Amino acid sequence: MTREKRPAVLIEKWFPVQELGIECQRERGASSALPPISFLHVWWARRPLTLCKAAVLASVLPTNTNKEWFNRSIGILGLPIEAKKRIEEAAKTGEKLKDPFGYERAFKYVLDANIQKEIKKKASEVWGHADISVLDPMAGGGSIPFEAYRLGFDTYANELNPVAHVIERATIEYPALFGKELYDEIEKWAQRVQEIAGPQLEEFFPKGDDENIFAYIWARTVTCPDCQLKVPLSPNWWLEKTEKKKVAVKLIVSKESNECTFELIENVKKHQYDPDQGTVARGIGKCPRCSGVLQGDYIKEQAQTGQMDQQLYSISYKKLVGKRPKRMFRAPAENDLVAAKEAEMVLITRILELQMKGYVPDETIPIGEKTVEAIRYGFKLWHNIFSPRQLLSHLTYLDAILQVKDKIKEQYEPSKAAAIITYLAIMLDKAVDYNSRMARWHSSRGIMTNTFDRHDFSFKWSHGEFDHSRMLWPWVKDQVLDAYKGICELLNGNGGQLFPDEKIDNKLILTQGSAANLHHIPDNTIHAIVVDPPYYDNVMYAELSDFFYVWMKRTLGDIYPEAFSDELTNKDDEAVANPARFRGFDVSPAELARQDYQQKMQLCFQEMYRVLRPDGVLTIMFTHKKVDAWDTLATALISAGFEITASWPVHTESEHSLHQARKNAAASTILLVCRKRDTDSPGGWWEDILPEVRRTALQKVQEFMAADITGVDLYLATFGPVLGVLSRHWPVQDRSGEPISPDKALDEARRVVTDYRVQSLLQGRRGRFDPVTRWYILAWDIYQAPQFPFDEGHKLALSVGVDIDALRTQKQIYKKDGNFIVLTSPKERSRRGQVDVNAQSFTSYIDAIHTALLIYEEDGAAALRRFVQQANLLQSDDFLSAYAALVRAIPAGQPEHRQLKDMALAAMDEKLDQLSLW
Repeated sequence: MTREKRPAVLIEKWFPVQELGIECQRERGASSALPPISFLHVWWARRPLTLCKAAVLASVLPTNTNKEWFNRSIGILGLPIEAKKRIEEAAKTGEKLKDPFGYERAFKYVLDANIQKEIKKKASEVWGHADISVLDPMAGGGSIPFEAYRLGFDTYANELNPVAHVIERATIEYPALFGKELYDEIEKWAQRVQEIAGPQLEEFFPKGDDENIFAYIWARTVTCPDCQLKVPLSPNWWLEKTEKKKVAVKLIVSKESNECTFELIENVKKHQYDPDQGTVARGIGKCPRCSGVLQGDYIKEQAQTGQMDQQLYSISYKKLVGKRPKRMFRAPAENDLVAAKEAEMVLITRILELQMKGYVPDETIPIGEKTVEAIRYGFKLWHNIFSPRQLLSHLTYLDAILQVKDKIKEQYEPSKAAAIITYLAIMLDKAVDYNSRMARWHSSRGIMTNTFDRHDFSFKWSHGEFDHSRMLWPWVKDQVLDAYKGICELLNGNGGQLFPDEKIDNKLILTQGSAANLHHIPDNTIHAIVVDPPYYDNVMYAELSDFFYVWMKRTLGDIYPEAFSDELTNKDDEAVANPARFRGFDVSPAELARQDYQQKMQLCFQEMYRVLRPDGVLTIMFTHKKVDAWDTLATALISAGFEITASWPVHTESEHSLHQARKNAAASTILLVCRKRDTDSPGGWWEDILPEVRRTALQKVQEFMAADITGVDLYLATFGPVLGVLSRHWPVQDRSGEPISPDKALDEARRVVTDYRVQSLLQGRRGRFDPVTRWYILAWDIYQAPQFPFDEGHKLALSVGVDIDALRTQKQIYKKDGNFIVLTSPKERSRRGQVDVNAQSFTSYIDAIHTALLIYEEDGAAALRRFVQQANLLQSDDFLSAYAALVRAIPAGQPEHRQLKDMALAAMDEKLDQLSLW
């Protein structure tokens, strides 16, 4: 179908970018207020529900849809932009606002029957009928199909990963099928599991009178090779670090014993003790007795040879004080230590029996991009990730689940029995997630974090452990039940009917398999595909989910036999750029991983092309700060026959995330709206479309800046529109006949944006920057952090005309940390001979700025004023322009921003109004 014959849809013309960004931040702003699907089972890189609902709905509605009506239909029942302004003003004045939005978070909104009818009526204007089908072929945790089903559309969800497939069933299928009536049944059998397993473990978790033990806090230990001390390894010794209370332990070393002890410090300030001084930093330990250095390789060797141990150093418990429970800490008593040892001995005596039953997850951890983090510290088998008492506890509950399983199958019809057993399995998954050697005690929040508080298997020097006889299972039971209840409320699930008063029978079809083979879907039948594909090398889903797969295989292997027939998850068909799969070849593993990702994504896009109607819409969610990732995805997409007709950036990521802080991570999800490309297109010449590429980039950077898109997101936001130009003229070649790849257009977009950003930072001032200063200012402006990927810094250097290696070796303006650039401070540059406080002239303005900062830091304001006068810096418009641009480029929260503004106050009184920094 040609472009002229297919009717446009709303998302191709308009999308509420700002409103959605604010709602996504509301949805993710508080961990306690996340959507219920987030509490059911961990899955990595979920998209916000509000964004998913908006993307699905806007992909099927006509362009004449009323904007206010659309916003209300996705749950935006007020004016979020105005509310955000009120919040920002209140933050400045100290005013406390009770309810600035005036309505609940958008994801909580449940459509009533009248709006659902309107949706179907409006959709029929585009498609000629109201029976709309929506597909997510890479459904992951199920956010997109969850919202498609809530909207009343026929919903198809496919997922390769078995763990994710089970999560989707528990998130959508079972709540929609059984509704709240299943709640009591799940609770009954979960309680029965507790009654069977809990008493068996009580002897291993002794407690004092009126104590409810919340967490045992352990440190991993290695023996000092010099003095033979058993060294507890922990980066710090905090137990509670909040504004109201500061509690820590103090490590006590004895000359007579090779065992350390600990003293509880209730008031850290009074005791003049610094708990931040731990015994390990950056993988290197230090012996507290002889001060010997424990090299990282030595620690890893101890771990790999089974000589790394652990020591219990504190217990967190709650006790009634008056009528309220109060969190307290105490040192472990002798019976605590004995009980842990007894649990280990029981496990040793029973391990063979448990292995014969097939209970023990003794599958080998395969070497991978992320699993190597666990392997290097001695975790060779999946059960090694748990301490002996943790493993015994989990196996005891596994046995209890398997005991009740047959009774459940006897009492209920197959689908309901499968549902109940699935939720019991999910409870066990949550238990192993929060009770492993990789789950840590969070001192500033007073909680246990889960194994995957990051998207990896990062080693934890100190870890927490739940009381699994009394505390853990009731907690995971309540978490899963609350999540189930919340999901039912969002679905309004009632015997499969979203809208009980109406006869609506929208299909829900969940399948498990490769997105490159959707054999159950006929050609040209799907109206809209909305997909959140794997983001290149961001998350290694299969590697991470093996942690759960080995337990699910034991609890659900007979419920979903095809999904759990393999030893571990399928990594061969997974579409991620995983270099670990290509080690040992002559070609770069990263390059082979890139090619593999591109080939697999192209096969997936070709299958999407097959099942999509000729007038159908493909909406892709993608976010990645690397141009290589965009180039690879775009090549696969365009080569599969699609063109990009629109692109929208939506701020979705929380700045408080561990994946965001000082890491310049992209904060926005970019939506690419695609159609089947006109097959009659003759292709185009790069020289002919280059002006259109530049015009598009310039137009979009202005548009997105007006929508408060900043930093690396501003650059990413222009990528979609520029790729759209390229895709409309595909295939593209230059006059010499060489094919043009997407990265050529992306580089051009980058140049346009950098030029425009420089002019914006100048705010109308004239200013000519040397390339080094230009690179430095733009690096801060783009990445908003002092650390960013080397490849991106290299591309930026090419765009401003400076040699990236010279910036390090000659100018010492950054240092390399693995694959990252870390900007160096003036003091660091001074030590390396590149900042001279006695200099009178400079080859770059950033040298002058750094010299001024160093003088101000070391000698104060008077010395700074003498320096700027002697160097005639305040008489240079270019210097002042560079200075002002740098202040505007560095985010206000960064210490470098404060230093520059302090320096301006100290030495540039007569220039402050001119600089316009306030």
